[in-house]
Amino acid sequence: MSDQKLTAAILIISDTACRDPTTDKAGQILTDVFTQEGGNQWAVTETQIVPDDVIAIQRRVVGWCDGEKSPNLIISTGGTGFTLKDNTPEAINPLLHKHASGLVHGMLAASLKITPFAVMSRPVAGVRNKSIIITLPGSPKGAKENLLSILKQLPHACKQAAGEDSRIAHTGGVRALEEQAGIESTKLAQPHHEHHQEHDHSFGHGHGHHTAPKTYTSNDPTQGPAQRPRESQYPMISVDEALKLILEYTPYPQVVRVPVNGNLVGCVLAENVQADEPVPAFRASIMDGYAVVVTKDNTNSKGTFPVTSVSHASPGDPPFLQPGQIARITTGAPLPPGATSVVKVELTRITQKTVTEIGEEETNVEILKNNITPGENVREIGSDVKAGETVLRKGEVITAVGGELGLLASVGKQEVSIYRSPVVGVLSTGDEIVPHDRPGSLRLGEVRDTNRPTVMAAVQGWGFEVIDLGIATDKQDSLEQSLRDAMRNVDVIITTGGVSMGELDLLKPTIERRLGGTIQFGRISMKPGKPTTFATVPFKSNAGDMENRLVFSLPGNPASAIVTSHLFVLPSLQLSKGVRPVGLPKVLVTLDHDFRLDPERPEYHRVIVTAGSDGLLHATSTGGQRSSRVGSLKSANALLCLPAKEGTMIKGEQCQALMIGLLISQ
Repeated sequence: MSDQKLTAAILIISDTACRDPTTDKAGQILTDVFTQEGGNQWAVTETQIVPDDVIAIQRRVVGWCDGEKSPNLIISTGGTGFTLKDNTPEAINPLLHKHASGLVHGMLAASLKITPFAVMSRPVAGVRNKSIIITLPGSPKGAKENLLSILKQLPHACKQAAGEDSRIAHTGGVRALEEQAGIESTKLAQPHHEHHQEHDHSFGHGHGHHTAPKTYTSNDPTQGPAQRPRESQYPMISVDEALKLILEYTPYPQVVRVPVNGNLVGCVLAENVQADEPVPAFRASIMDGYAVVVTKDNTNSKGTFPVTSVSHASPGDPPFLQPGQIARITTGAPLPPGATSVVKVELTRITQKTVTEIGEEETNVEILKNNITPGENVREIGSDVKAGETVLRKGEVITAVGGELGLLASVGKQEVSIYRSPVVGVLSTGDEIVPHDRPGSLRLGEVRDTNRPTVMAAVQGWGFEVIDLGIATDKQDSLEQSLRDAMRNVDVIITTGGVSMGELDLLKPTIERRLGGTIQFGRISMKPGKPTTFATVPFKSNAGDMENRLVFSLPGNPASAIVTSHLFVLPSLQLSKGVRPVGLPKVLVTLDHDFRLDPERPEYHRVIVTAGSDGLLHATSTGGQRSSRVGSLKSANALLCLPAKEGTMIKGEQCQALMIGLLISQ
């Protein structure tokens, strides 16, 4: 790398400059800093302008960092102030694999020598893949001064980030590095600056500097067990608060176009559906019998008539039926042209037959009924569905009953727009977890994987595609790789285990510290399921778009995992799929025995709800409710919502329950 120049990319973040690039001054000034002050070590390879939009910023930065020829350094200017549109730190922070707090401190220290308002700055610096990313203020002067304050240290930082052997780089010690960079160890590199009264540090677009390095709520696994907090650092929130956060961060449904076939079952329509053609598309007989010709003025239909043709329920062009003629017709067959009505076969009598190649057939038939009216026993064109009529509405679900699918098929629909169903991945975690179907006996400390097949079955039962993500060990590298691989293939990740207070409970720190995710909540006031965790992780999709992946990290105990799946994962999946309303159906049940209450947390007690002969729904406990007791789920079809308070709910009292399965009759 010493034989070639380091590469730098400049990102201008400004709505104004995006509309009119001639208004940008910072790009050229920063380029001049590299050219004139960079010691002939830099080449600015690209300068781009994006608006003050988190997704636009992230797409551009990720595109640079994750490309084949990623620049050594990316500097942004703008969007680091305190106005509502200043989002650069919030856009960059989640993308960083490592944070560079030393570079942030260097810029802050230099700025504080210029103005006390530097305490209002919001710095971000760090590494993504092999690129160093640094945010600078939008003011050309402020951006120049911040860059100059760390410019001499950046070549060494960029070379290390690119993979240079640190042992070779540090040969001769820090003093040698200082000499190579032209830095004196007794003082910070001084920024080259003009009088700073013209530089607004706190107002307007991008005029602030930077924030302090990102702080984490999760424990730091590198600090060892003795350093971890004795109590959870996550606030305890209610079930309702948790659901509100989940639905807030669940992405809007995506609309896709799909063929009309059996795969539509369970899908939600994203459009009103109009009939392309009428049903029936022709005048059809309602029953087996004979097509006749009558008029309003002549309803005297009794008599014997020749059978001149036959109309079956098959494609064809039956001949025109003249008055005084009849045609044998089957149910659903088109009426011959000229025919007005159908007389059912029970009201006729054969008077003459003839022998044909296929056997005996009638040649003359007596009609026994009088006063047949026009249109009798005939389905008119469009009498079921008119062309252009709305047959299904946006938001309706295509059920397995078959009515909706049959209706779409009947009106000639080949494709419809639906809301795309999210793909779900299920991952178990823990060194102690072994596949449930592994032959042989368990060793001391081993536990068969109950959660993965159980949660997968639940997700499939809800009607969602589910992918088996296997088992991740209690190693951060293994867990990180499993999650990164999963995000390429699924929209929602469900993990079980690793969310409590143990030294090997690594889900939260891995999501926060390795994946750049945000823990939206880490504890819920409920029983079972207190350590349930919900996180969002920024991710670049296969199409190159920045998206958020949802991660539901559920407790490792089987009962807790299943209960929290139904309570929290299902509503999110339903919302993503366009289902309204979301969540489990709620019913009022009568208790068949006493239920003891928990004074501290509301409990979701596994019960069997049956429809009694008295017209009421009755609830019976499935037995012991310990969160590790998977047997408490056997036969359960509901979760009894017991309030948090002292005492007992008495047999015969009524209580709300959430249905997780089919209702049972006594």
